[in-house]
Amino acid sequence: MSHVLPEHHRQHQAHGNAQHKFMLPYPFGRVLPGLVLTAAITALALWLSHFDLLNSLGLSALTLAIVIGMLIGNTVYPLARPRCAEGVNLAKQKLLRLGIILYGFKLTFTQIADVGASGVVIDLLTLSSTFLLACWLGKRVFGLDNDTAMLIGAGSSICGAAAVMATEPVLKADADKVTVAVATVVIFGTAAIFLYPWLWQLNLHYHWLEITASRFGIYTGSTIHEVAQVVAAGHGVSPDAENAAVIAKMLRVMMLAPFLLLVSLWKSRRQPQTAAATEGKSLWSAITLPWFALWFIGVAAFNTFGLLPQSWVHFLLTLDTILLAMAMAALGLTTHFSALRQAGVKPLMMAAVLFIWLIVGGAGINLLVQHLL
Repeated sequence: MSHVLPEHHRQHQAHGNAQHKFMLPYPFGRVLPGLVLTAAITALALWLSHFDLLNSLGLSALTLAIVIGMLIGNTVYPLARPRCAEGVNLAKQKLLRLGIILYGFKLTFTQIADVGASGVVIDLLTLSSTFLLACWLGKRVFGLDNDTAMLIGAGSSICGAAAVMATEPVLKADADKVTVAVATVVIFGTAAIFLYPWLWQLNLHYHWLEITASRFGIYTGSTIHEVAQVVAAGHGVSPDAENAAVIAKMLRVMMLAPFLLLVSLWKSRRQPQTAAATEGKSLWSAITLPWFALWFIGVAAFNTFGLLPQSWVHFLLTLDTILLAMAMAALGLTTHFSALRQAGVKPLMMAAVLFIWLIVGGAGINLLVQHLL
C-alpha cells in the first residue's frame, strides 16, 4: 500500500534531501571542537619546545604534542570524546596525510635519490622478514589464528594501523582481531617514538656504530610502525634524520598495494575454486592505494625545480609543522593505556618479539645493505 505525503511534508523532505546532498563529509560544527582541542595542544607543544631543557631531553614539538595528548587522553578527554571525536579523527587521519604531502617541500628529488636503491632493498627485506616472522610466530610459538598473526604482521611490517585496516577486508577478519592488532601497533609504535632518539644519543656517546644521521633516519623509517611515529622519532633526532626517515617510510608505505595483492592471491589459493573466483572479482575493490605517498613524491619533485618563492615555501613548511603537530596531538588523545588489557597476553608477546626484531634485525639489515650497496 502506497503512502502519499501531504504537499508541505514533501516540500520539507525535498528541502532536507537537497541539504543532505550538499553536506560536507565532515560537517564543520561536528569537527570544530576536536580541531580546537588538537590546535590548543599544538600551541602548548610549540611554546614548550622553545625551552632549552626540554630540547636537551630530545622532546621536540611533535613529541610534546603526543605526550600532552596522551596525558589528556587518559584523564579528562573521555568526558569530551562525544563532542570531540570526529574532529580528533579528522586531525589524526586527514591532517596527517596533508602534513606528509606538504612535507615534500622540505625535500628534493636529489635527497630521495640518495635513499634510492638501498632504501628500497632495506624496506623490502625488513617488510618481508617481519611479516614472515609474524606468520611463523603466530602459528608455531603463540598458537594464534592465521588472521590475527597476519594482521599484527601487516601492522608491524608496513605502516601500522593503516596496514591493519587495509588488510582486514582482504582477509575478511573479525572486528575483534583488527582491534587487537591495532592495539599492539599503538603500544609498541608509541614506545619507538621515545626509544629511537634515545638509541641515537647512546650511540653518539658510546660510539658503537659509525652511522650518520641520514642513515639512522633510513633505519627509523624502515622499522617503526606508523607514519606519524616515524615523523616524531625522526624529528627527535635531527632534520637530516627526519628527512631520510620520511622518505624511507613513504617507500615502505607504497609497498602496501603489492603486499595486499600477494596476500589476496595467497588467500584465494587456500579456498575452494568457487570462493577463489568470488575473491578474484573483489580483489581490486579490497585494495586501497596509498595516494598520499604518491602526492608526497610529486611535491618533492615539484620542489626540486625551485619554482615557488622562498617566502611561500617557508609559509607552507610552517603550516606543515602545525598540521603534523595537530595529528600528533590527536594520536596522543586516542592512545589509551587500556589497550594493554584489550590486546591480551599472547598477541602482546608476539608483537613485542616483532618489535625487538625490528630494532635489532632491522639494524642488521640496514648495516648489511648499506655495506653492500
